[in-house]
Amino acid sequence: MIFIPERMTPLKARRLGLDTHQELTIYLRADSAVCKSEGFSALSRVLVRTEHSHVIATLNIITGELLRRGEIGLSESAWKKLELEEGDSIWASHPQPIGSISHIRAKVYGHTLKREQYQEIIDDIVSGRYADVHLAAFITACGNDNMNNREITDLTEAMVNSGSKISWGLPIVLDKHCVGGLPGNRTTPIVVSILAASGLTVPKTSSRAITSPAGTADTMETLTNVSLSLDEMKKVVCENGGCLAWGGSVRLSPADDLLIKVERVLDIDSEGQLIASVLSKKIAAGATHVLIDMPVGPTAKVRSQESAEKLADSFRKVANALGLTIDIMFSDGRQPVGFGVGPALEARDILAVLQNTPDAPTDLKERSIEVAGAMLEMVTELPKGEGKKRSRELIETGKAWNKFKKICEAQGGLREPPIAPYRFELIAHQQGWVQSVDNRRLSQVAKLAGAPADLAAGVEIHVKLGDQVRPNQPLLTIHAESVGELNYAVEYLEAHEETVQVSTDKEAYDETIAL
Repeated sequence: MIFIPERMTPLKARRLGLDTHQELTIYLRADSAVCKSEGFSALSRVLVRTEHSHVIATLNIITGELLRRGEIGLSESAWKKLELEEGDSIWASHPQPIGSISHIRAKVYGHTLKREQYQEIIDDIVSGRYADVHLAAFITACGNDNMNNREITDLTEAMVNSGSKISWGLPIVLDKHCVGGLPGNRTTPIVVSILAASGLTVPKTSSRAITSPAGTADTMETLTNVSLSLDEMKKVVCENGGCLAWGGSVRLSPADDLLIKVERVLDIDSEGQLIASVLSKKIAAGATHVLIDMPVGPTAKVRSQESAEKLADSFRKVANALGLTIDIMFSDGRQPVGFGVGPALEARDILAVLQNTPDAPTDLKERSIEVAGAMLEMVTELPKGEGKKRSRELIETGKAWNKFKKICEAQGGLREPPIAPYRFELIAHQQGWVQSVDNRRLSQVAKLAGAPADLAAGVEIHVKLGDQVRPNQPLLTIHAESVGELNYAVEYLEAHEETVQVSTDKEAYDETIAL
C-alpha cells in the first residue's frame, strides 16, 4: 500500500491514447487546483501515485477543454506502467530531488566518476526517475572517449546489478556480439543454431536496433516470438541448448534498454557505453565465454584497424576485470553482408543459409561459419581450422536448420517473414565494376524506407564489390510498406549517388580494391 497524506486531493485518471514512447507523461489543466497548490509548471517532474504503485512523470499543461476539472490525463506508457482503469484515483506531488543528477553534471565537466556514483545513476534510471532529457545528458557526457576502462567496468557492473541475473550452473556458457555498423551482418541466428546443434549452451539475448536498420531481435521477430519471460527463456535453453530472445523482455540489464531508446533518437553509440551495454547483457545472461565480431571498414562503425585495436583492448580489459573470457575477431567491414538490409529481408537471408538453398548469400554463410568455428575452438580442444570444418558440416547436413526450427517452435512457432508491397529499383546506367558501397548511406536508405519499425521495409542488394555490371542491371531494390516512405528513401538515394559507386575505369577500380 502506498502512503498518501490525507490533505492531498485525488484526481480522476483519464487515458488520452497518446504515444510518448518510453517517456512517462501526464497532463493537467492550467487552472487545475493541484497545479496551483503544488506550483507545477509545464515540464515539471511529478510524483504520480495510486493506491498500489507510483511513477515519476513529466507534466504537460492543457489550456483547452481536453480534460475536465478534477481529471489527470496520462500517456500510454504512464497508463500501462501504473496499470490503471478509467476513473481511478491518482495523487500528484513533488518528488524527492534526484541526487544522481549531480554526478552527470560532474561527468559533463570532465570529472571521473566512482563505482558508487555509476550505481546511483543506473538505479535512478531503472526506477524511472530520469526523463529522456536526463538520459540524453548522461549518454552525451559519456561519449567521445570520456570514460576510462575502470569507469566502463564500474558502469558495466552497475548495469548488471540493476536487473535479473541468470546462473546456468555450467562451466561453459557461450555468447557472441557484433559491434555493428555493417548492414545485413545477421550471423547470430545461424551461429546459435550451429553451436546448439553441437551440444553447447548459447542463451542468446539480443537488443533491438540502435542506429541500424535492424537488430537481431527485430529480425528474429519476423520469424518467431522473441519477447520471452525469464522462465520461458530458461525452458527454451534447457530443452534446445539455445534461444534467440529480446533482452528487454527478460530484464537483463534493464537500464541498457532505456538508454538504447534514447541513443537511437540521438544516433549515438559511444564506445564506453557500447562496451558496458554488450558485456552487461552477456554477464547478466550467465555467459562465461564471449566472442566479439568487430567489422572494420571506411563506412563501418569502426573505421580503421587502429581504432579497432583500441576498442578491442578496452573490451579485453573490462571483460577480464569482470571474470569473463573474451575473444575478438576482426572482420571485413567494407560492404554489407548478405542480400537484405532490414528485418524481414535479413530473415530471408538467414533462412536461405540454414536451408542450404542454391541462392543463399555466400558471404553470410562463410562469416557465420567463421564465427561459429572460432567459438567452438574457444571452448573445446579442436585444433585450428577444425571449428570451421565442423560448423560447415552442421549447416550442410541440415542439423543447424533442424536446431533453428526447434528453437523457434519452442519460442512460439516459426513463421514466414512479411513482404513489402512497394518497391523501387536503382539501376546501373553504364557498364563498369562495383567500386564501393557506403554502409552508412545504405543504412539510412533502409531506415527512411521504414526499417526497423516496418518489418518488411529495407534494401535488397544485388551486387558486391568487384562485380561487373551492365547497363540497366539492378544494383539494389528499396522495399517499403507505404508509398510515402518509399518516396523518402528514393529521394535520399537519388541525392546520394555515391551510396553504390560503379567505376568505368578498370585500372582505377583495381587500384581502389587493392587499397
